[in-house]
Amino acid sequence: MTLTVLGTAQDHPATASPEKRLYLIGAVSAWTFVVLVLAPVALVVAGPVPPADGAGILAFVAQHRFVYLVELTCFVGLAAPALVVFVVLTFALRGADRGIVALGGTLGVVSETIALALGSSPQSLHGGLVVLSDAWSTTVDPERRQALVAAAEALVAATNAVSWAGILTAAAIGVLSLQMRSGGFGAVTAYLGCFTGAIGVVSETFRPMIGAAYMLYGLLLPLWFGLVGWHLWRLARRPSAAVTGSDAATPRPGTSSVRPRR
Repeated sequence: MTLTVLGTAQDHPATASPEKRLYLIGAVSAWTFVVLVLAPVALVVAGPVPPADGAGILAFVAQHRFVYLVELTCFVGLAAPALVVFVVLTFALRGADRGIVALGGTLGVVSETIALALGSSPQSLHGGLVVLSDAWSTTVDPERRQALVAAAEALVAATNAVSWAGILTAAAIGVLSLQMRSGGFGAVTAYLGCFTGAIGVVSETFRPMIGAAYMLYGLLLPLWFGLVGWHLWRLARRPSAAVTGSDAATPRPGTSSVRPRR
């Protein structure tokens, strides 16, 4: 009687395959995105919302500097983990329609690159406003203050305008979700992603007009990223395929065979 023990390098967590490590990075990035969305949203709900006028925003930043910096860092910084998620998701869906997946991945990467380059986010979140607020708080010259208020109003107008980054992010979610069901991510995540993408394009396009209705998309977005993170985590934790049948008789490269004597 012969006992065969087979083992692969992928079975040990310390030597997990690059593919599994990539999925793990994607899962952690997706959940980081969720945290970066929910943390400032909680601050917005619990505290005052940054105003949209020059004098008001300068005074707001001076009075609520910590809250403003947290919101700015989170809403702008979430583009970084989102970019990673789109890259990993494009790789994970490579077994589906590669043309559509490539299109969705490209839209996602471009959108988050634009967001990081802009360094701003509605409502009235811009690093330049912190600098202007500091100067506004330390001067008593009326003309100087008026000039700072005018500069702040220009930044607020640019920040709160319709952003192509947001529209492209929603489009990327919708396009990638079209292939999620056939790509092994399940019907729930696929349908939710298609709905989120459609709602997102409309919400981002008409954001200055819809007001609080934008919150629907704001809640769907972290939900979709959270589900994607869960599926990527499952892929990262998936055990290596067992070797059975005729394949068990001859060890593959990277395996070891121990055959104790009778």
